[in-house]
Amino acid sequence: MSTARLKMVGIGKTFPGVTALAGVDIEVGQGEILALLGENGAGKSTLMKVLVGVHQPNSGEIYIDGQKVAIQNPRQAHELGISIIYQEFNLIPFLSVAENIFLGREPRVIKGVIDWRQLYAQTTVLLERVGLSHISPKNLVDELSIAEQQLVEVSKALSYATKIIVMDEPTAALNEEDTRRLIKIMVGLKQQGMAIIFITHRLEEVGKVADRVTVLRDGRFIGSAAAQELSKDDIVRMMVGRDINDLYPERNDKLGETVLEVSGLGFKDHLKDISFRLAKGEILGIGGLMGSGSEYLAKVLFGVYPKVQGTVTVNGGKPIVSIRDAIDSGVALVTDDRKGLGLVLSMSVGENILLPTYRHLAKFGVLVDRAKHTVIIRKWIETLKIKVHNPSVEVVTLSGGNQQKVVLAKWLEMNPKVLILQEPTRGIDVGAKGEIYQMIKQLTKEGISIILISSEMPELLGMSHRILVMHAGRITGELLNEEATQEKIFMYATGGEVG
Repeated sequence: MSTARLKMVGIGKTFPGVTALAGVDIEVGQGEILALLGENGAGKSTLMKVLVGVHQPNSGEIYIDGQKVAIQNPRQAHELGISIIYQEFNLIPFLSVAENIFLGREPRVIKGVIDWRQLYAQTTVLLERVGLSHISPKNLVDELSIAEQQLVEVSKALSYATKIIVMDEPTAALNEEDTRRLIKIMVGLKQQGMAIIFITHRLEEVGKVADRVTVLRDGRFIGSAAAQELSKDDIVRMMVGRDINDLYPERNDKLGETVLEVSGLGFKDHLKDISFRLAKGEILGIGGLMGSGSEYLAKVLFGVYPKVQGTVTVNGGKPIVSIRDAIDSGVALVTDDRKGLGLVLSMSVGENILLPTYRHLAKFGVLVDRAKHTVIIRKWIETLKIKVHNPSVEVVTLSGGNQQKVVLAKWLEMNPKVLILQEPTRGIDVGAKGEIYQMIKQLTKEGISIILISSEMPELLGMSHRILVMHAGRITGELLNEEATQEKIFMYATGGEVG
């Protein structure tokens, strides 16, 4: 490592009644990738918001290239060469790529008149830098894949003459192929002298790309070391303060009769002749690369799309053709977009837990038994160990793992027969993952059947009784747990055959 590009020394930050950061130190050099790790709620996001001027620290100092700086706001951070890419994209879908990258900073011919030729030329250079030369600056962001949108965010960060770039869970929504591509681009930026702070919950990525690792826990600095000096177990121990042996619990071996039957399911070009059965207490894994159709399968099974081919039935009942049918049949969906579709962020934790049950608890839109709904909220907070000091606080204030538990709570209160989990641990730290996996096992012991849709192969292998693999809208392979391997899943996911 060469000169220290960034030092944050003794950073402290408190909010009313909460110490978010207590004397945290981090350092990242020019041409270095620092993996900043910790469980949700460890203080990573707060520390980065201090760095980019969203929060003002109560104590501590920040140095850039050896010079002490006071960063009052995000604009000043940009002027100092600091950019951050948040986990949730900050792009406007109905604007072009060029307009998104230079929004509010467009080159002008004269005041009020955009120089479109220069705008597109500058955008083209940035897109080529991140491997998006096949994308036109005039393309609408809404026309791009998730992976391409992620790289547009990187281009936007680079447009600020960035020296320090923070990437907050940049691979969370990417499949393995797109993740490898992004990691390659990160290495290229490092070779150009960029200082990169890489926040991730995918520990297998740390050894592939990071030079050093810094770990936070409960708002405190725990330690820092060269990435090659730390094993995955070492990192987990630093993050959670204990060993996590057996991340994946033993599967429930008492499966019952068929609960869910799917026959000839088709939806536009996204799903083609999907058929399978799900037994009581079974965990059925669904794997596939981005665009395989699995993201549509979850919503079709839950009745989101009204006009589909084929049938979905529970216990031989009437076919599911709407969301109400699905709920009444005992099917629940924990979506992969918990912030956009799984929660109402402006509502409280308690209100979110009660959302699906309001029609049973209310009369004419008014809750008739407030004591009962208080008991329900308290039950799930205690059962799922949701970390919240008061259920009346807005759910947006919770960590990702605790938000996911709130989504689970609202559907478990409906006493489902079939629970569809779509990327249930995306963006969640290893400690919370372990808790959710144990919870899933307990649900299957109680007779609930699980459809686990995941892009993480270790999760599919560790949790599923069977794995169905999708490619181009079809099921291309079925593997029992004892015969499944990452290689076989990937082969089926790319449309190949396993010999």
